[in-house]
Amino acid sequence: MKEFYRIMLGKGSMYAQECLDQGYIGASFDINEDLTNKLPEDWKEFNKAYIPVYLNANPEKSKIGAGLSCGALWVICKKIKVGDIILSPDGKGRYFVGAVKSDYRFVPGANQPHQRQVHWFEETIERSEMSEALKNSTGSIGTISQISKYREELEGLIKGEVPKPVLISTDETIEDPAVFALEKHLEDFLVANWSQTLLGKEYDIYQEEDNFGRQFPTDTGPIDILAISKNKNEILVVELKKGRASDSVVGQIQRYMGYIAEEIAEEHQRVKGVIIALEDDLRIRRALKVAPNIEFYRYEVKFDLIKA
Repeated sequence: MKEFYRIMLGKGSMYAQECLDQGYIGASFDINEDLTNKLPEDWKEFNKAYIPVYLNANPEKSKIGAGLSCGALWVICKKIKVGDIILSPDGKGRYFVGAVKSDYRFVPGANQPHQRQVHWFEETIERSEMSEALKNSTGSIGTISQISKYREELEGLIKGEVPKPVLISTDETIEDPAVFALEKHLEDFLVANWSQTLLGKEYDIYQEEDNFGRQFPTDTGPIDILAISKNKNEILVVELKKGRASDSVVGQIQRYMGYIAEEIAEEHQRVKGVIIALEDDLRIRRALKVAPNIEFYRYEVKFDLIKA
């Protein structure tokens, strides 16, 4: 099944028109060597080999930024498959749309030498036509984000169909369809409103130029949100759970925290975890009793109509 990706083509979409005219997507990240036959199936192997290369070219950058940059480069060069659909913002409120039609190629001297050929469609997508959740995902700061969960909406937009907001569910176990629909986009909502939350007072979602700490890759799965304290001394791992959290999430977030502590954190940085869910129970409360560096937050989803 084809996947959907949003890719920023240069800072502020500066290479978007060039990519459209010449039929490709690309990246640089200051890694100026041909990666043909150097793209393993496992992104961890690629990061291990190229994070030092990236940091050597960008000594002022952090290990977090290096990990995100190398991970994004691997996705563009290796993970994206022929036939996958690309959305790229033009910087003016529209998105170019195309299908990948070739494997990796290296173009020495190009602004973005690590390239994939793309067949760009005549149709473009106006940002104003997107649902709020899709706007949040496609508007994220990172170089690349997978947006396949919006497959149905995107396929409609590509055909020129403007989606209608729907707050229904055919699942008979869902008691409140409106709340269910809002919960589906919990991560999008939290990211978009981070500064207004309690966590946003002490932490910022990690951001470094074109890198953004959302769905941060680790060797045991992606971290929902990676944040850093305003004084840069603490890295925060945030795990989101729709509905009730079980005690198994404690082990999951500890694995993520261990990865950050061993592979990413600088010597002076502590690692802390936060689990966010609708409800907790006795088992998770007991598990958290012996995990003092992990906190639990409940979220509330409210939907109401107020007569003006």
